[in-house]
Amino acid sequence: MRFNRELGRLAFVLGGAAAVLGTTSERLSAQVRMLPEVVVTASRIPVPSSAVGSAVTVIDGDDIDAKQDRTIGETLREVPGVAVSRSGGSGAYTQVRIRGAEANQTLVLIDGIEVGDPANGSEFDFGNLLANEIERVEVLRGPQSALWGSDAIGGVVNVVTRRGHGAPGISVDAEAGSFRTARGAASFRAGGDRYHVSAHAVGVHTDGISAASEKRGNGEQDGHRNRTVHVKAGLSPAPNASFDVVGRWTDAELRTDGFVSGIGLTDTDARTSSIKRYYRGSATLSTLDGRWTHEVSAGLTDSHREYFEDGIASSVFEGEKRKFDYQTTLRFEAAHAEHSLTLAAEREEENVISASAFSDVDRDIGHVGYVAEYRLNLLDTIHFSVAGRRDDAKFFDDADTYRVAAAYEHRPWGTRFHASHGEGVKNPTIFELFGFAAGFRGNPDLSPETAAGWDAGIEQPLLGGEAILDVTYFETDIADLIQGFGDTAMNLSGTSRTHGVEFAGTWRFDTDLTLSGAYTWSVGQDATGTELPRRPKHIASLNANYTFEIENRPGWVNVGIDFNGERTDLRFDPAPVTVRLGGFTLLKIVAGYRVRPGVEIYARGENLLDREYEEVLAFGAPGRAVYGGLRATF
Repeated sequence: MRFNRELGRLAFVLGGAAAVLGTTSERLSAQVRMLPEVVVTASRIPVPSSAVGSAVTVIDGDDIDAKQDRTIGETLREVPGVAVSRSGGSGAYTQVRIRGAEANQTLVLIDGIEVGDPANGSEFDFGNLLANEIERVEVLRGPQSALWGSDAIGGVVNVVTRRGHGAPGISVDAEAGSFRTARGAASFRAGGDRYHVSAHAVGVHTDGISAASEKRGNGEQDGHRNRTVHVKAGLSPAPNASFDVVGRWTDAELRTDGFVSGIGLTDTDARTSSIKRYYRGSATLSTLDGRWTHEVSAGLTDSHREYFEDGIASSVFEGEKRKFDYQTTLRFEAAHAEHSLTLAAEREEENVISASAFSDVDRDIGHVGYVAEYRLNLLDTIHFSVAGRRDDAKFFDDADTYRVAAAYEHRPWGTRFHASHGEGVKNPTIFELFGFAAGFRGNPDLSPETAAGWDAGIEQPLLGGEAILDVTYFETDIADLIQGFGDTAMNLSGTSRTHGVEFAGTWRFDTDLTLSGAYTWSVGQDATGTELPRRPKHIASLNANYTFEIENRPGWVNVGIDFNGERTDLRFDPAPVTVRLGGFTLLKIVAGYRVRPGVEIYARGENLLDREYEEVLAFGAPGRAVYGGLRATF
């Protein structure tokens, strides 16, 4: 019966959206794009989208702007196979799970920098990743450790910011709205044949909502602020050589609530202050007329997180990750085919420091990885790749992983078949190995979590190429899961299994309208057959964007609907108890208009159905909200 209710809700959501869009089908248009020409994360080298065998979704930065997504977490809600969980309002801790894997089993990159926090179980908080000056977001699904190492059991999220080009230009953006929210941003971009530079700064402040759910009797507002600065620059002293640097700084503060014994999550005077710094420098050299390339790079991720209770600092966590790598690729042609061979070596070092009334930790860990990948392009229609990796770690057994992927394009029909099989690995974290509290002992005998998964799908153009539909089936098995409940961490026996089907489609009605949608049905269970928490069986989204002109001045209207079905969560009482959370539907409408050259105004309404829901047990979620803003470019 529960299954039927969820399907009924889903049918209502999709049917209602179709009705809304149908009434304006003569006027609506879309900005949702097909895959870009080149995809970065599906291989160790950029490859054409038609050559990608793995399941990958690429979101264009212009689409993010049209939808007025304010964080990358919001953007990922429309990606097949992805479940997003936010613990509260704006800026709250946000987890992303891909194909049933845990949140810390997804590798996250920003301009090539691995940004998982070593002091947070290598997990990345998407709540503070603002969606400004984004070129594209790539989501590579399925185990990818053969290419990208530890943490890539679920897949990879790669965020690429915009690169400077053309004459120098400046843009500014100001916005205000519900919950006494104010936001300002400024950016600069310039570039030529020999250089590029871009920089942007963003500030956000909101009084927010109660972190503890208001429907459970809580009403204290928990505010949030975020200040982010991002710089990206490069220099090419010669046509075959380049140097690039990236730096990103985020200073954020979030008011939170706390758990009180016998009551649960309730209003308290608590806050979290965090500073995150990311850096990367790289040098590239191309020889043999571009057939042989070399790249060396160094990256640093640094985080500082401090917790306060009643205005007094209660604990501090600091994490640092240093990564050095060298990669070389040789491309050649033989037997009427194109070949490439890539070799890479990486060294990664992590350090975690924590200090509190109950524990002090200062530990280091490191490992070295070696990668080899071979790619074949035959007749521009058959594409094959195989990759292998060995990780030499200090505190646990060495790990060997592999991945194979293939794609075939049947050009008379435009049909593209794609499939992949890969392995994943997630190394134990420093806290799991060495502990972090007086009542939690580390376990230095832990083994890495491992995964094996495969997928197969078909991508088919329809309606003379005006529409495209991609359907993919997947299965993922994860073994040696590490459980950290109780007084220590341990590897669980048995295997967690997730399988499902992902649908993604785009339909261009005319030059002004495109309708896009995604739907995922998946089932995830642990070794005992218990449903995995925070993984809805049904996730769906529908989006349309309409562009128009009035007196030669462009404008747009964007309608987005997101649906999350029922799912389980855990209540600690004090032992974990499984509870069910209801499904919810969110409606967002955005409209904008260029009032004069270089000046746009816009308005955005979120949760316009004013749904009351919980993404995470006991945590609140924003009700109906309205925002308005202005953007100017010089």
